Amino acid sequence: MAKKSYDFLFKLLLIGDSGVGKTCILFRFSDDAFNTTFISTIGIDFKIKTVELGGKKIKLQIWDTAGQERFHTITTSYYRGAMGILLVYDITNSKSFENISKWLRNIDEHASEDVERMLLANKCDMEEKRMVSREKGEQIAREHGIRFYETSAKANVSIEKAFLTLAEDILKKTPCKEQDRKEPVDVNNQFGNRSQCC
Repeated sequence: MAKKSYDFLFKLLLIGDSGVGKTCILFRFSDDAFNTTFISTIGIDFKIKTVELGGKKIKLQIWDTAGQERFHTITTSYYRGAMGILLVYDITNSKSFENISKWLRNIDEHASEDVERMLLANKCDMEEKRMVSREKGEQIAREHGIRFYETSAKANVSIEKAFLTLAEDILKKTPCKEQDRKEPVDVNNQFGNRSQCC
């Protein structure tokens, strides 16, 4: 069997309303690119990026979901097995922020109980068009006990930091004995085991 080029595989999911910038966030992180043309994601798309954290090579499989209601049944099946979920809203679109509570309910219904969640307030470069205050974002994140970042895919603000922090949080929950093994492990198969590190 060929040796895997990574120690762990983490499946991450980007969710949120259509047009909030999920695809741009993904492209900024995976390819360090920004596209000004808006093309709505049809169904689901994904990218892979390998990062190094704490001496471990972690392969991030990042799924970009369509925000439109008509793709909802396709995308909910991708919550299963997700280890980290980034909820995205657009600071210039108050409706996308109001819908965060709906997206949080979707996570409760379809994702595993111990999935790591993070809230991203995207397009923070468009301060003059801001409709959702930073405080509002911080408040909803606090209420749900999740991390919060204001990001901009265009200006490359906090994108990498958000993904790496999420990956670190997942890694901390990954049981010790898996980390001590000599051969790489696909943690998707063992994620039910919640034993904590020392």
